[in-house]
Formats: sequence, C-alpha cells, structure tokens
Amino acid sequence: MRVSDLVDTVVPVLIIFTLGAAVGSFLNVVVYRLPAGLSLIHPPSRCPRCLTRLKSYDNVPVFGWLWLKGRCRTCRMPIAARYPIVEFVTGCLFVSVFATFGTTWQTPGHWVFVCWLLALALIDLDTMILPNSLTASGLLLGWGFRGWLSYLEVPTLSHVVSGLISAIAVSIFGLWLFELIGIAGSQAFGQPAMGGGDAKLAAMMAAWLGGPGLLLATFLAATMGAVIGGGAIAIGALGPKQHIPFGPYLALGAVLTLFYGDQLISAYVAVFFPPGL
Repeated sequence: MRVSDLVDTVVPVLIIFTLGAAVGSFLNVVVYRLPAGLSLIHPPSRCPRCLTRLKSYDNVPVFGWLWLKGRCRTCRMPIAARYPIVEFVTGCLFVSVFATFGTTWQTPGHWVFVCWLLALALIDLDTMILPNSLTASGLLLGWGFRGWLSYLEVPTLSHVVSGLISAIAVSIFGLWLFELIGIAGSQAFGQPAMGGGDAKLAAMMAAWLGGPGLLLATFLAATMGAVIGGGAIAIGALGPKQHIPFGPYLALGAVLTLFYGDQLISAYVAVFFPPGL
C-alpha cells in the first residue's frame, strides 16, 4: 500500500475516532448528571471533591486521564477508569458505524443511536433506571430518522408519511411486546420481571432497527442475560432473586443487530430454512 493510500485511510479514521471520543466525554457528563437532576452545561467539568475546574488539556478524551495518571491534579483524588473507557468505546463505535455505513446519512443517524444506547446502558447500570427523557427523545429521533430515510428514498409526502407510520407502528409493537413479556414474567415468578423503562427502550430500538431488528436484538439480549446472569448466580456473585438491569443487554443486542443483523438473520434462515426444504 502506498503512503498516500495509507494516509487517506488512517486520517479519516483518526478524525472520526477523535470526534467519537469527544462525544464520549460528554456522555460521561450525561450519565453522571442526568440521573442527579443536574445541569449538563453548568458548571464545567471539575473534581467532585475539591471542586477544582479541570484544565482544558486535562479534559482531552482518553489522554487527559492518562496524563493525570487517573488522579485529580490538585487533591489527588482517584478518577474512575470508566471515564476514558467510555470515551474510547464511543470513539470505536463511531469508527465502526462509519466503516459499516460509509458516507451516507445512515452514519450520523446511527452515531446518534449508539450514543443514546450507551448513555441508557450506563445509567441503568448505575441506577436501575432508564430515564424517560432519553428513551422518549431517542424514540422521536428514531421516527425522524426513518422519515428522513423515506424522503431520501422517494422524495414525496406520501412516502414520508408511510415511513413515519411504519416506524410508529413498529414502536407500538415493541412497547406492547415488552409489556406483555413483563406481565407474563411477573405472573410466572411472582415478582416484577421487567421495568417499564425496558418497554420504552424497546419502542425506541424498534424505531431505529425495525421489527425484525427488534426481535433479533431482544433474542440476543435475553441470551446474553441468561448466560451472564446464570453464571453469576452459579458462582455466588448474584442472588437467585436479585434484580439485574436488562437495559445494558438490550443496548448491546441493539448494537450487535445494527452491525451484524443482516448476517445473523441470513445465517438463521440458511440453517433452519435451507433451500429446497
């Protein structure tokens, strides 16, 4: 490969990764402040113990934490490693979306989608709550995205309306499906089996992924939850009736479906419905 070709490949990836890492830095703010009811804008990032405002060079995604060696420059309070990890993961997700969808409108749209999923997953891990402000805004953005894609496909009002109606209908299906699963699970286990936020997250995912995508993401989430939860119970890290957040599994299932959904569905059809069966 020529040097010019290598530069043409690497530079866009670095730019997109840097953009994603910067967005990941803001997601850290959202995850910390939104559940606490704090402003996402004011005050600027600062140490929670000594309240010293972070320098601009300390706030560089990923590298800022490394330069500080994971501690506040002033009071030496440890800074959680999750901050640079979230920034790094967000950067990788941005690069993966670009590698999958290229220079199309799908890319910025799905950047928004993975950001919402990551924020919701982390907040659910921390608080066992999926905030309505995020699920509702993600749902509306998903409908708008589907409407915009319909316009790009056929720029007529009727086609856009048809795309919007389809997105709304599949979101309602996702909401009702999870409500029914929650009711059935509660009856079977004698305790709440699923929170209301999970159903709202499912409706949001349906708007972005469509009906088949939602079903696949749900299957992947349930499988991962059963394997990881069962393993945690087996080693004594989790009690038999202890609640675990399902949102992170749904978010991971949605991301896997976004990147590999077509391949997974095709493999399923090839195995269970081979040609000539």
